[in-house]
Amino acid sequence: MKPLFFGLFCLLSTMSWGQNDPEAVAAIKQVMQQQEEAWSQHDIDGFMAGYWQSDSLKFFGSNGVTTGWQNTRDNYKKSYPTPQDTGILSFTFEDISAINPEAYWVMGRYHLARDQGEAEGTFMIIFKKIKGEWRIVADMSCG
Repeated sequence: MKPLFFGLFCLLSTMSWGQNDPEAVAAIKQVMQQQEEAWSQHDIDGFMAGYWQSDSLKFFGSNGVTTGWQNTRDNYKKSYPTPQDTGILSFTFEDISAINPEAYWVMGRYHLARDQGEAEGTFMIIFKKIKGEWRIVADMSCG
């Protein structure tokens, strides 16, 4: 099953079904810039403003799948309790592509500069336009 999933993921990651709208891409980057700033100020709630505030939000990380905005927020607060833990966040974008006019994926890398040891990894995020706002509906981050 895993090889099938991996093969499907690789195929999908090379395809884009829609045309990128420059305004949508700029708006998505703006959301992520606001997340960088909030995280770097140890403002987890500000960081979470980029996510869809729904029980249907999905986050997949090293501890498996977390469902729901509140659970995701709680996990961040537990894992990053101090400003020293959050550090300074920066994103590098590898690909931003339209799935359709109302949904985009963002693939990239994150880096946390911290005195206690830097952390970095990769991510694939799905954004969806909800009530006129771009929000993360699914996040897969690997560190």
